[in-house]
Amino acid sequence: MGASDLAGTGVLVTRPAHQADRLVRLIEEAGGRAIRFPVIEIAEPIDNALLLAIVDRLERFDLAIFISPNAVEKAMNLVRARRRGWPENVTVACVGRGSARALRHFGMEHAITPAGRFDSEALLAEPALADIHGKRIVIFRGDGGRELLGNTLRERGADVEYAECYRRVRPAVDPTPLLRRWARGEIDIVTVTSVDALRNLYDMVGKAGRSWLVRTPLVVLAESHAEACRELGFKHAPIVAREASDEAILEAIQAWRAG
Repeated sequence: MGASDLAGTGVLVTRPAHQADRLVRLIEEAGGRAIRFPVIEIAEPIDNALLLAIVDRLERFDLAIFISPNAVEKAMNLVRARRRGWPENVTVACVGRGSARALRHFGMEHAITPAGRFDSEALLAEPALADIHGKRIVIFRGDGGRELLGNTLRERGADVEYAECYRRVRPAVDPTPLLRRWARGEIDIVTVTSVDALRNLYDMVGKAGRSWLVRTPLVVLAESHAEACRELGFKHAPIVAREASDEAILEAIQAWRAG
C-alpha cells in the first residue's frame, strides 16, 4: 500500500503516553491523523518489597519471563541499580516483539521469543518451555493480568513466582475535547491494546461518548479482547491484529481502510 493509504483517516491511539510515539509515527507516515487519548497510566507498585526481594535473589531462578515492555523497563532498571549485572545462569524469555526490543535496549540479545504470534499461548508452544519440570521461573509483569502462563508452567512441573513491577491506573482526564472531535466526525477507527484499556476507554468517555464508541470500528490485539467488546455492546466485530505490535496494528487499520 502507498505512503498515503490512510489519508484523511482519524485513528484514536489509546496507548500510555510514553508508549504511543511509535504507533503515532507509523500512522502519520501512512497519511493518517493520530489522535492521542491515553487510557492507562503506568504507576509504581504500592508495595515493591516482593519485587526487590526477587531481584536480589535473581540468580536462584532458571528462567525469567517478561510480559511487557513496561515490565522490562521497571525490572531491568532495578537489576542495574541493585546488582552487578544479569545472572548468567538465568535464561530470559518474553511474550512480544515490543518486550524483545526493550530487552535489547538493556543488552539482552538472545531472549526466547515466539515465532509468529506474540502471546502467552505462542510462548508456551516454544520448545524451550516444554521440559521445565523442577525449574524455577519468575514472571515479571504488571498487577493482575492473565494467569494462563503461570498456571500452565506449574502444570508442567515448574516452580513459578510472579514479580509485579507496576500498576495500571486509569488517568483522570477530561474527555470533552475528545467527544467534540467525535461529534465532528474526526475519529474513524479506535485502537486498544488490552482489555483494561478497552474498559477504561468505555468508562472515560461516559454515557455521551459510548454511543459513538460502540459504533466505531475497533482494532484489538487478541480474541479475548474481542469477547470484552461483545460484553460491552459493540455493534460490530472488532478487527484483531495478527500480533501484538505497532506494525500489526497499522496493518489492521490499512486492511480495514482498503476493505
